[in-house]
Amino acid sequence: MPTPEFFDDDFHAIPDILRLHVGERPDRAALIQDEREVSYAEFDALADRVAAGFQRDGLKVGEAIAICATTSINYLLVYLGALRAGLTVCPLAPSSTPDSLAGMVADCGARAFFLDAGVAAEIEPVMGRIAAPTIALDESSAGLAFSAWLPGPGRTPAPVEIAPDLPFNIIYSSGTTGAPKGIVQPHLMRWMHVRRGFYDSDAVTLISTPLYSNTTLVSVFPTIARGGTLVLMPRFDVVKFLTLSQQHRVTHAMLVPVQYKRLMEHPDFDRYDLSSYRNKSCTSAPFKAELKADILKRWPGGLVEFYGMTEGGGTCRLEAHLNPDKLHTVGKPVEGHEILLIGEDGRPVVQGEIGEVVGHSPSIMKGYHNQPAKTAEAEWYDEAGRRFIRTGDVGRFDEDGFLTLMDRKKDMIISGGFNIYPSDLEQVVAAHPDVAEAAVVGVPSDQWGETPVGFVALKPGQSADPETIRAWANARLGKTQRLADLQILDSIPRSHIGKVMKRELRETYVGAAKS
Repeated sequence: MPTPEFFDDDFHAIPDILRLHVGERPDRAALIQDEREVSYAEFDALADRVAAGFQRDGLKVGEAIAICATTSINYLLVYLGALRAGLTVCPLAPSSTPDSLAGMVADCGARAFFLDAGVAAEIEPVMGRIAAPTIALDESSAGLAFSAWLPGPGRTPAPVEIAPDLPFNIIYSSGTTGAPKGIVQPHLMRWMHVRRGFYDSDAVTLISTPLYSNTTLVSVFPTIARGGTLVLMPRFDVVKFLTLSQQHRVTHAMLVPVQYKRLMEHPDFDRYDLSSYRNKSCTSAPFKAELKADILKRWPGGLVEFYGMTEGGGTCRLEAHLNPDKLHTVGKPVEGHEILLIGEDGRPVVQGEIGEVVGHSPSIMKGYHNQPAKTAEAEWYDEAGRRFIRTGDVGRFDEDGFLTLMDRKKDMIISGGFNIYPSDLEQVVAAHPDVAEAAVVGVPSDQWGETPVGFVALKPGQSADPETIRAWANARLGKTQRLADLQILDSIPRSHIGKVMKRELRETYVGAAKS
């Protein structure tokens, strides 16, 4: 078993670390899903067989495979086996459109495509565009059965030396702001996630977000590298999550804010024994201070919020349990990470001023796959020539060095020459007693250039009139902030990780106005 000092080293490849756990605790459960359990000895042997299968099929170091399927043990076996063979893994979202999926498989140059029956049914119209051979992780007729593709017991691959800059995976953006971009993350970047140290060999981590999401993977790979246990949930369900937490004495979980909200609102939440929890994490979407406070009050263990980009660059961390007076922030830059705020002129702003967040660290993407121009747009260089990643978020540091986020830069509304931050308006609208949640976007205006429009979902049993809510909010907003319109929706549209899809709201509203 690696010593704590081992994780202070400059670099170790995660597929190689997996072997080290076999010698110390071969029978330790590495993966659990329902009734199936895979020990570290079995995990290592199966990863070898997968790697040998890729080498048998002629795949070379640096080439790619794609996976698009529901979370499963077989999914992770393929992931680790591909890495051991020196391949790049491209985990794709089943929720993507068929055209988008076919495009991503082609863009990454996948030499093999692993899927399941559900995905196969969705993409049947575009299967003719996918040249890679298909393998069915669920043993269905979606492709060659995984068990038939997998080499026999005892097969091992030829050794592969994994360099720090070798691509680990390509994570495709959700496409909520345009066509998906393939974010190339090297092995070094994943190693830096392991070094954060939130997991250890006694960790039992419950995975309830999809394996194609970077949110999930920043929890999965550190748990494996540290020798802990992963408990897999193919789909999130509040009662199932709480039941598994109690059953397996779960110690760690990475969730997105909408999951926390659903868990804390469940009437039976306090009846479950969650005393085994040591650390809960959150990332990917705005995390309300009131929700953080409720979690700290009612859910044992620490609560840590991470702020950063899938592209890497810089990360902030808020240890909420240690900083209860800073719950409105996303914390401070983690050790070895530098976060700056830059103005419209591309120069750092002075302390206390608002600027775009840019970050630099060893944990940084190689670039966007096949898109050098997009890569250049995402980069900012300081006077010393150091490479930072632009987040597109606007924020401000307080006097203690904690970062408060305002909004996405692209979501900021410029109306009549005034900068309007949608989050300020959303906070006011959401305070209406009948409103469950709110979103505000800017739409074109002949008079003002842009003007804010609100969207709300009501609390169960409420039937407030939209104009009444708009007037109530406008009475509490500044003159330049007032809403031009407000619409009531059944629910606010969100991505798979809980981000409000403002582009969809904006385009739907503008399209309706033109029709």
